[in-house]
Amino acid sequence: MIRRDDRADIPWPDHWDLPGGGREGDETPLACALRETREEVGLAIAAAKVTWRTSYLRAHGRIWFFAAHLPAAHAELVVLGDEGQEWRLMPPVDYIRHPRAVPHFAEQLGKYLGSPAFGLRDCV
Repeated sequence: MIRRDDRADIPWPDHWDLPGGGREGDETPLACALRETREEVGLAIAAAKVTWRTSYLRAHGRIWFFAAHLPAAHAELVVLGDEGQEWRLMPPVDYIRHPRAVPHFAEQLGKYLGSPAFGLRDCV
């Protein structure tokens, strides 16, 4: 999770967020998510690692949400980019319950946890 900058000119200042952002040019939603993840936390994730995807509408347009399962050793590769105050690993359920989680992302993460793509093995 990335703790967003505490600035009044951005949505959800000082809230815990997931990597993501706006598409550039004609990139696909998945290409955007993979690029943003690389830029924001330094992780280069192969598209084949993405195990779940969904989209939903918000006031400003369609939002895409992706999930990938990575080995725990990837945490050692995380490097915070030029956005955000800090990063940390957080159990998914803790994020959903966190008072400073971006609400619509917490909702989507809850849907993912209830999906067949998320197995009980991932709860341990």
